[in-house]
Amino acid sequence: MVLFLQQCAYSFLVKHQLAHEDNLTFKFNTNALAHARQRYRTVRISEDGKDVENDSNAGRAAAAGAVRRGCLVTAARRRFSSSKAVTPGIPGSLWKLGRLNHIAIAVPDLEKAAALYRDVLGAQVSAAVPLPEHGVYTVFVELGNTKLELLHPLGDKSPIAGFLQKNKSGGMHHICIEVDDINAAIADLKEKKIRTLSEQTRIGAHGKPVMFLHPKDCDGVLVELEEG
Repeated sequence: MVLFLQQCAYSFLVKHQLAHEDNLTFKFNTNALAHARQRYRTVRISEDGKDVENDSNAGRAAAAGAVRRGCLVTAARRRFSSSKAVTPGIPGSLWKLGRLNHIAIAVPDLEKAAALYRDVLGAQVSAAVPLPEHGVYTVFVELGNTKLELLHPLGDKSPIAGFLQKNKSGGMHHICIEVDDINAAIADLKEKKIRTLSEQTRIGAHGKPVMFLHPKDCDGVLVELEEG
């Protein structure tokens, strides 16, 4: 009777723990496996205790239960840090998504927008920098955890000019996220049918290679990848 009560109490504790723990891994007790095979005269017990051959249904159930109890006795809890966690769909060791580098905002009046963040909101604001290759002037607004990039058209073929024609008051243009290996990221994303806006990377405002992903493949958001 005492043994039966102990087994019941243990079963309750195990079920309670399983209901509240997400990261559990079970290692099989080889002694329990051998003991079950001998005690219940089984011809075969699989390593997970689910496939059992025995002369009777009761023998199969008892042998399987013994193996599972042996497994639970040696249950080992494993905790994983966020840096080691494995998430389905993440490229793993090929490349890694980093921090948000900046949010880009197209503005019809660059000086007025810079004055808003500098003089009204009190942020640190850079001087305007021309980027002829991209057809824009850029101004960076420093924030505590990221930056804002103010964009204004440069030249007749500027993509920002077209954006401002549709959005007279300006608005958010794109987000920029860092990656540790931009070439590996591009190759991997192309295999996953994510289109890019150019065939090759270009040097961005920070002097690092960048690539834009097609907004139709990114839930309507223009995403810029920058090598960090």
